[in-house]
Amino acid sequence: MVQEGRLFTTPEDAADERRGHSTGILPASHLRALIHRGRIQALSPIDDAQIQPASLDLRLGSVAWRIRASFLPGPEATVKQRVDQLALHQIDLAKGAVFEAGCVYVVPLQESVSLAYRVSGVANPKSSTGRLDVFTRLITDRAREFDRIEPGYEGPLYAEVSPRSFSILVREGSRLNQLRLRRGSPPFSDTELRRLQQEQGIVAGEADISDGIALTVDLKGSGKKHDLIGYRAKRHAGLIDVDKPGVHDVGDFWEPIHSRSDATMVLDPNEFYILASREAVSIPPEYAAEMVPYNPLVGEFRVHYAGFFDPGFGYSGAGGAGSRAVLEVRSHEVPFILQHGQTIGRLVFERLTEPPERVYGQGIASNYQGQGLKLSKHFRI
Repeated sequence: MVQEGRLFTTPEDAADERRGHSTGILPASHLRALIHRGRIQALSPIDDAQIQPASLDLRLGSVAWRIRASFLPGPEATVKQRVDQLALHQIDLAKGAVFEAGCVYVVPLQESVSLAYRVSGVANPKSSTGRLDVFTRLITDRAREFDRIEPGYEGPLYAEVSPRSFSILVREGSRLNQLRLRRGSPPFSDTELRRLQQEQGIVAGEADISDGIALTVDLKGSGKKHDLIGYRAKRHAGLIDVDKPGVHDVGDFWEPIHSRSDATMVLDPNEFYILASREAVSIPPEYAAEMVPYNPLVGEFRVHYAGFFDPGFGYSGAGGAGSRAVLEVRSHEVPFILQHGQTIGRLVFERLTEPPERVYGQGIASNYQGQGLKLSKHFRI
């Protein structure tokens, strides 16, 4: 056993490193092993449905705090110490509670971790959370960054939740964000990505590869006049229950956006849009991907709150034939004109330490396999 303060590895951890690749994203089988060994713990038993091909869904705990402003605890404080300074009031989530649009909440999660010294974590909102314009970020004690768990971290996890467009109904056990664990810092070069594109066809046709694969926005749709190309969130809409799929009318919450003859659209400041990429994406089973903003210098907007792409997303062997990336877009301070085919994000890849037991769309609830332009699962089709 190697020890460095609280950072340690066990014989079981060492055995894991000898399986498959020594570095990479941990698949479901490794996540189950970490749960079994107590590296991932929870206040109530972890449901098998929480374990995705390369990530773990995290659940809200029994209380929340409405706070004055978002924060990071910094290296000298725990999250609870900062909450004690900033909280306006405490909320009981046992029977459900409303998180109001425009407000900021902090919720202890049911899961906690005790990571080995080479294992780190990265979190992201679940796809359905991002498509509701619910800004959700992971916080750890003494964190300097959101959505990051440092190697060797041992302690509780918290979610900062801030609905932007719609107020939401949540309760103890609601799943708003997800966690990926990574062993080491595996590089993935553009040369490897070009090889993967040539062998597997991550996107159809020629790929623009530079620090990932560039994805562009679709403002033409099928090419028909006034075709549906997106949605804009309505102001002052109703309440969305995050745990009830398929119960809300689209028209109560969204305004449709149709194509224009010049294939452009104007992003209005502080409005939220659902758009789609031109490219259909196919993630090979032994890889996972994340979509990151292309470059903040190319436009005054934020894209894609929920950036995880699971192994098998859009993959033909998992019931897909390429799935377009749904883009969650919010403009900033000034109106901005988007053009059809404008680069809006990059798809970056990482290898898994070993092939997953199941991939996205294969034997698990996969709401967005084979998707085109699609709202979250909460709305009736």
